[in-house]
Amino acid sequence: MACDPETLRQVPLFALLDDDEMAVLASQVELQTFAPRQRIYRAGEEGGRGYIVVSGVVRVTTVDEDQQEVVVDEPAVGEFFGFASMLDQTPHQTSALADKETVCIEVDRHDIMVLLERKPHAGMDMLAVLGKQYHGSQRLVRVRSARNPNEVIEELTTRGNHIADEVARFGGSWTFIISFGCVLATYTAINVWLGRQAWDPYPFILLNLFLSMLASVQAPVIMMSQNRQDAKDRLRGELDYAVNRRAESEIQGLSRKLNLLGEKLEDVEDLVRELTAPR
Repeated sequence: MACDPETLRQVPLFALLDDDEMAVLASQVELQTFAPRQRIYRAGEEGGRGYIVVSGVVRVTTVDEDQQEVVVDEPAVGEFFGFASMLDQTPHQTSALADKETVCIEVDRHDIMVLLERKPHAGMDMLAVLGKQYHGSQRLVRVRSARNPNEVIEELTTRGNHIADEVARFGGSWTFIISFGCVLATYTAINVWLGRQAWDPYPFILLNLFLSMLASVQAPVIMMSQNRQDAKDRLRGELDYAVNRRAESEIQGLSRKLNLLGEKLEDVEDLVRELTAPR
């Protein structure tokens, strides 16, 4: 089925083409409709055509060394697949399957050749779009970061948690030990010096009561802080695990896309160079 130029305008790869260039390309490419679970192409088949998703869902897969099917890409609407094999005329390295009814723009090498022969500048426009996608993928890899675990923990912290942390922090410091030691020494020295008139004579029963009360309050507060620290560690571990899984998946996907984009850029550059070379 013939392709409408307005459909091509929705494709980022052709976004910079003018009306004449769009008309030339629309006259060459075709729309193909694939039924659910229909195979678009299989790994090892001749890579004569590339596809651009107009609607539907496509799953691009390959088979790893363990003979397990691995999803390489799930191109969204406007994204392309199968172009590398189409441009360099090699068998497909992956398989593509329509998960549900899918409409794609079918492009072959001849379509691109006709466009470049009639409108050589169209090649530079497509290269510009591919270059932006390439740099965008690189930028995403470079600046991609996960949420700071400390920010998540801070959001979950209550006023009581802050108080427990401060008590535990002060109770476990040399400042507390030295200060408390000075208070005890001063307290006992005053009571010893007052002798029979002391309010808490030896063996300092009132002081022991105060110390017991302090310990009975301080110990649970410190345990609260320790429990919260354990919760922090668990949260950090969960976030790290989630980030590592997401990073591994995204890095693999981005690496594949970067490699494909690099190959496509080189192929299109070669085509432009051949067509624009003086004869």
